[in-house]
Amino acid sequence: MLGRIGRLAVGRPRAVLIAASLLLVAMVAVGVGAFGVLKSGGFDDTGSQSWKSQQTIDAQFGGQANLILVVGARTGGIDQGTAAQAGQTLTQELSADHGVSNVVSYFATHSPSLRSTDGHSAMVLVRVLGDDTTVGKTTDRLLSGYVKDNAAVTVQAGGEAAVNHNVTSQVTKDLAAAESIAIPLTLVLLVLAFGSLVAALLPLAIGLVAILGTFAELAILGRLTDVSVFAINLTTALGLGLGIDYALLMVARFREYLSQGTSVPDAVLGTMRTAGRTIAFSALTVAAALAALLVFPFYFLRSFAYAGIGVVAIAAGSALIIMPALLAALGTRVNAGRLPWARKAQQGSAAPAWGRLASAVMKRPALMALPVVAVLAFLAAPLFGASFGTPDETVLPTSAPARQAADALHNDFQGNQATAVQVVTTGPADTSSVATYAAKLSTLPGAVRVDSSAGSYEHGTSLGIGPSDTGMATASAQRLTVFTAADGHSAAAEQLVRDARAVPGPAGTSTLIGGDTARLIDSEHGITARLPYAIAWVVLTTFIVLFLFTGSVTQPLRALLLNTLGLSASIGTMVWIFQQGHLSGVLGFTPRPMDTAMTVLLFCIAFGLSMDYEVFLTSRIKELHAQGADLRHSVSEGLARTGRIVSTAAGLLAVSFFAFGTASVSFLQFFGLGCGVAILIDALLIRGILVPAAMRVLGRGAWWAPGPLRRLHDRFGVSEDAGDGTEERSPQLVGSSHAEA
Repeated sequence: MLGRIGRLAVGRPRAVLIAASLLLVAMVAVGVGAFGVLKSGGFDDTGSQSWKSQQTIDAQFGGQANLILVVGARTGGIDQGTAAQAGQTLTQELSADHGVSNVVSYFATHSPSLRSTDGHSAMVLVRVLGDDTTVGKTTDRLLSGYVKDNAAVTVQAGGEAAVNHNVTSQVTKDLAAAESIAIPLTLVLLVLAFGSLVAALLPLAIGLVAILGTFAELAILGRLTDVSVFAINLTTALGLGLGIDYALLMVARFREYLSQGTSVPDAVLGTMRTAGRTIAFSALTVAAALAALLVFPFYFLRSFAYAGIGVVAIAAGSALIIMPALLAALGTRVNAGRLPWARKAQQGSAAPAWGRLASAVMKRPALMALPVVAVLAFLAAPLFGASFGTPDETVLPTSAPARQAADALHNDFQGNQATAVQVVTTGPADTSSVATYAAKLSTLPGAVRVDSSAGSYEHGTSLGIGPSDTGMATASAQRLTVFTAADGHSAAAEQLVRDARAVPGPAGTSTLIGGDTARLIDSEHGITARLPYAIAWVVLTTFIVLFLFTGSVTQPLRALLLNTLGLSASIGTMVWIFQQGHLSGVLGFTPRPMDTAMTVLLFCIAFGLSMDYEVFLTSRIKELHAQGADLRHSVSEGLARTGRIVSTAAGLLAVSFFAFGTASVSFLQFFGLGCGVAILIDALLIRGILVPAAMRVLGRGAWWAPGPLRRLHDRFGVSEDAGDGTEERSPQLVGSSHAEA
C-alpha cells in the first residue's frame, strides 16, 4: 500500500496536492464549529453515588448551589444600613433571573450559617441551571452583571461554577500565550535543524493539517457524544509535535537518499518503503497507548483519546500521503533557502557523535548505564509519597477572583457550603426517623452542623427549629447538608464522607452521599478501579506491535522496562515539583495533591511518545541487522543515523509542551512540564544510553523469539527495509548533513 501511495505521489504530485488542499478547506469549514459543541465538564463518573446524589438533588430540590456570592460590607456589619439594602437588592435581582433557581440568601433568611463569624459578610447561594456548557455561559453573564463592588459592599463569586469559569477563561488565555511562544520558536529551531527554509516549513505544514483535521473530527464527535473542550489543548500540542516528528523522519530519509545520488522518484519510493513503514507503526503504537483512556468513565479523559487518536491518524496520514507528493514536487529544491552557514555547520559531528556514544556504551554497558539508572531511580523516588486529588480552586493563582472567594468562604464562615457533604434519602420516612438520622450524622468526627428540612443539628445539642437552606423535599425524598470545617480535599473530609456512607439511613429508605469531597472519592475510585485494564491494554498492544515490527520477544520487554523507568522518573519529578512545591515560587502555583486524571493522561501521552522514538530507533537498528551487520555495528550505526532525528524531534516537541509552563493554572503547568521532561528523558537518557546498554547485555538474545512466534512473524511481521521485492541501495551515513535533519 505504501508503495502504491509513493508511486501515485511520484506520478501525479500536483493532483495529490490539489486534492489535499480541497480536503483541508473542507476540514477548516467543519472544524470552526468545534468550539461551539465542546463541553467544559466531564469530570464525574456517571455511575457513582455522588453523581446520582447530584441528579436527585437537581430533580427533587431544584439543584445544589454551584455559585456562591460573598457580599462584604465596606464599613460596619453586613446587617447595617446600605450594606443590608445592597444585599437585599442583589437577592431580589438574582431571584428574578431566568438562568438560576434556588436562590438562598442571608438577606432573606437571616440564617446564621450564611453569615461570617465576624459579621462583616454574608452568602447568597445560587443554582445556575443547565448542562456544563449552559452553566458556563450563564455564569459568565452573572459574573459580569452581579459581581460588582459599590460604595456599600464588595461582591466575590465562588463555588464550582465560578471556579470552572475562572479556570476555563485562564486556560484559554494561557493556551494562546503558549502557542504564541511555541510556534515561532519551533519554526526558528526547525530552520536551525534543517539549515533550509523550505525543508523547515514542511513539518509545520504537516502539523497544521493534523491540527485542523482533528478540529474537524472533534466538531463531528461533539455533535454525537460528549467531548471536553480541553481536548483542544492536546490537539494543538500533539498535532504540531507529531507532525514535526513524522515529517522530520520523512525529510531526513529523503535527503539521505538524495545525498547518495539517488533520483528524486527513487528517493521518494525508498523513503516510503523505509521511513513510511516506521511512521505507520509508530502511529499505531501511539494511538494504542492513547486508546487506553477510553476505559475510564469520565468523558474528560475519553475526549483526550478521541483527540489523540485522531491527531495521530491524521498526522501519520498527512505524512504518508501529502509529504511524498511535496517531496516529489520539490525534488532537490527541498534544500532551497539554505542559510549561508548551513553547509559548514551541517558538516559537524552531531550524527557521528551519537554513533560514538553508542559505541562507548556498548564497550562498557555497566559503567555507562548504572549511573543513569541511579539518577532515574532517584527522580522516581518521590512517587512513594504521592497523593492524588481532583482540581479545585487551588489550581488557580491566588490573584484569581474565585480563588479569593474560596479563601474567604473557608476562613470567615463556620462550615463551608462549597465543601459540605450532601445527603439525600429516597423512600418514605417520617420526620422523626430523619431527625434521628441527622442527629447521628452530626456526631461524626469533623461534622460541624447538619441542616435538614426539619431544622439544624449540632453535636451535643438537641433539635433546634431553624430555617432550612436545602429547599422543599417531596414526600419520598429528604435532603440533609453536613457542614465541616475541614478542607474539602483533606483526609479528614474524605473520612467524614466514608463515615457518613457507613451510617444506616432511616428505615425503608436508601441514601446517597454526595458533594465535592464525595466526588473526589468517587473520581479516584473510577480511575483506580479501571487503571489495571488501561495498563494491561498498553502493555499488550505495545508487545504485539513491537513484536510484529521486530520479530523479537525480548525487544518489547526491553522497551516496556525502560519506558516504565523513564516515566517513573518523569512523574516522580512532577511530584517533587507540584506536590512538594519545590518550584512553587518560580512557577507561581499552590502545592497540592497530584491531579489524578492529569497524571493518567500524562502517563498515556508520554508512554505513546516514548514508543514513537522507540520505533524510530529500533527500526533502523533492525534494518541494519537484517542487512547482515553485527549487533554492535547495527546499534551504533542505527543510533548514528537516527540520534539527531530523535533528539531534534524531541527537542521541538518538548518546546511545545514546555510553553505550557508559562500558564497560570497549575494542572496545565503540570501537563506541559511533565510531558516535556518525559520526552527529553526518553530521547536523551533512554535512547542515547540505556537502549545501547540493554542491547549489549542482551547480546544474541536481543532478537530472540520462540520458533512458533518466529514463523508467525515471518508470515505477518514487517520492518523498515526494502522488502517489497524491489532493488534498493541502502543509503550510507556520510559526513554531510544531507543524511540527517
